[in-house]
Amino acid sequence: MVALVSQENVVALVSRTGRELQRYRKGRRQVVGCIPYRYKIEEKTWLGDLDELEVLVISSQKGKGMLFPKGGWELDESKKEAALRETIEEAGVRGIVGGKLGKWSFKSKTHDTFYEGYMFPLLVEEQLEFWPEQNVRQRTWMSVSEAREVCQHWWMKEALDRLVNRLTGQKLLGRETKQVLSCIASDMSNCQI
Repeated sequence: MVALVSQENVVALVSRTGRELQRYRKGRRQVVGCIPYRYKIEEKTWLGDLDELEVLVISSQKGKGMLFPKGGWELDESKKEAALRETIEEAGVRGIVGGKLGKWSFKSKTHDTFYEGYMFPLLVEEQLEFWPEQNVRQRTWMSVSEAREVCQHWWMKEALDRLVNRLTGQKLLGRETKQVLSCIASDMSNCQI
C-alpha cells in the first residue's frame, strides 16, 4: 500500500546552508524573520491585555543571547516564505504569517557589513516535536516584557513593539467595528461614534 503525504505536513530535518542563493540589495544581505506568538487563551483573536500574549524566542547559535528566528532570504522564495522557513528551521513552529512589521538596516555583529532585515508576525498554530536546529537552539515561550529584556537586537525589540501595537490596535478596531454595526442596526439613532 502506498501512502500519500501532503507537502504541507513534511518538514525537512536539515536547514538550508550556504549563501549562493541569498539575496543582496546594494551590497546588503537581505534577512527575514518572524516573531512567533500565541494567546494564553486559545481561540482568542485580539489582545485584551499584554499578560494574555506569549512570544517565542530562541537561543543564538553564535552567542549567549536570545532572539527571534531570522535568516537569509533566498532567490527562490518570497519574503513571507523565507520568514516561515527560517522559523520552522530555527524554532520548530509554524502558523499564519501576518503582514510585514517593518524593515530595518543594521550592522552585522560578526561581519563588517550592513544588512536589511524584515520581520513578520507569526500566529503559531503548530509546535513541532522535531525540527532542523533542535540540537543547536533552545526555544522558550515568554511574556513580551521578558522577551524585550533578553532579546539581543535593538531592531527585533522595535519589531516586537510594532507587533504589540498592531495586536492592541486590532482590539480597538474590533470594538469600533462592533459599535458601528450596532449603530447601523439601530438606524443610527442615539449613536455617538
